[in-house]
Amino acid sequence: MRKIIIAGNWKMNKTVSEAVSLVKELKGLVKDIKDREIVVCPSFTSLVSVAAEIKSSNISLGAQNMHFEKKGTFTGEISPLMLKDIVDYVIIGHSERRHVFGEDDSLINKKVKSALENKLKPIFCVGETLEEREAGKTEKIVMGQIKNGLNGVKDIKNVVIAYEPVWAIGTGKTATPEQAEEVHSFIRGLLKEIFNEKVADEMRILYGGSVKPDNIKGLISKENIDGALVGGASLDAKSFFEVVKC
Repeated sequence: MRKIIIAGNWKMNKTVSEAVSLVKELKGLVKDIKDREIVVCPSFTSLVSVAAEIKSSNISLGAQNMHFEKKGTFTGEISPLMLKDIVDYVIIGHSERRHVFGEDDSLINKKVKSALENKLKPIFCVGETLEEREAGKTEKIVMGQIKNGLNGVKDIKNVVIAYEPVWAIGTGKTATPEQAEEVHSFIRGLLKEIFNEKVADEMRILYGGSVKPDNIKGLISKENIDGALVGGASLDAKSFFEVVKC
């Protein structure tokens, strides 16, 4: 059985005090939930404070990005060595990193490998734009991102994939459960082709893109959807709890 993951990507939101307040409320709400992983991904400035607040709780911590080098002259960047003693997960290749900051598959591949080498679990994001979907290129785009992003990756069992159609992120639009399942099923078949059946069966594939309490149930009911990467709905403890418990 693949254990469900519900991960909250807070993006560039919440001061340190706001972040601590949110997880303080959240940990009380989710304290009895044992059958799924709950992950919060605050900004870098809040990681240490949030880590202290959720210590000994059933909430795991993730970062939103990282550089692939361990140290060096990279002003403004955060290395895996700075993260490994604080977080369990790190989001890599989010569509905003790809489309706003220009990260390509080669850079993302380096980040995935570096995360794994430093005992971090990557939440590796893939997904197509609206133009690509309307042109019938969804499978081609997702295939390229996965093949290039996971090229040469050895410790594949610690990778989590998040399929996030770019057209559904922060837009209020959500892929239907059927649309999402179609791509998730394609990804699982691709993993079998690239790696093997065991990897394909065990890999957890999340859906991301305007996930809310009122649509999570339909998504999570699908065979190949193993959880969600939640954006705006994770910024409120009660809203995120509603997603988690469904």
